[in-house]
Amino acid sequence: MSKTALLFINGTPPKNLPNTEGYTVIACTDGAFHYLKEKNFPLEKLDFISGDFDSHTGSDENIYYEKFIYTPDQNFTDFQKALDILKNKNIKKVDVYGGSGGEQDHFLGNLHVAFLFKDLMEITFYDEFSSYFFIPKDFEINNVEGKMVSLLPFPKVENLVTEGLNWGLKNEDLEITKRIGTRNFATKSTVKISYSDGDLLVFIGQ
Repeated sequence: MSKTALLFINGTPPKNLPNTEGYTVIACTDGAFHYLKEKNFPLEKLDFISGDFDSHTGSDENIYYEKFIYTPDQNFTDFQKALDILKNKNIKKVDVYGGSGGEQDHFLGNLHVAFLFKDLMEITFYDEFSSYFFIPKDFEINNVEGKMVSLLPFPKVENLVTEGLNWGLKNEDLEITKRIGTRNFATKSTVKISYSDGDLLVFIGQ
């Protein structure tokens, strides 16, 4: 079984914290550490907290010092540095909370980072509206009948074919500056998506 991580980063906090059972590693960036404390998350479950810790108090450091991984390099985002740590722990799947909301350049930056790691690990973002992730060239999504499904080329996909969507696509191209595939919805429990070239980000409504 692939090693799986639960990672909290510093976007809009989840209204409801996810179930922590079944994860190999549970971690957060230092910004997310603050909202986890406010939500009474059991901090003893964290395997590591990464960041530059410029906003932390001495009491935080005294209690959780052994969990801190200091990552001061400003050439990379906290999200990217956390993924690097997880990669070195041989994590192959990461569920991310706090990736959207707030300042939109942060949100776009998080998508960029996920794109950089898409061939190294399976990264799925969760927020109050949807889950979203990059998919390989031949992919099935299950248990989605009636849900919103949006297809976002990153920046382009070619020969896109879908099955199970209300507005199907057959050997069509999408490109971020020309045509995208947002606000479709699933008419079947299983949606099949394939394409020949490019990269595709899929959003599934809650």
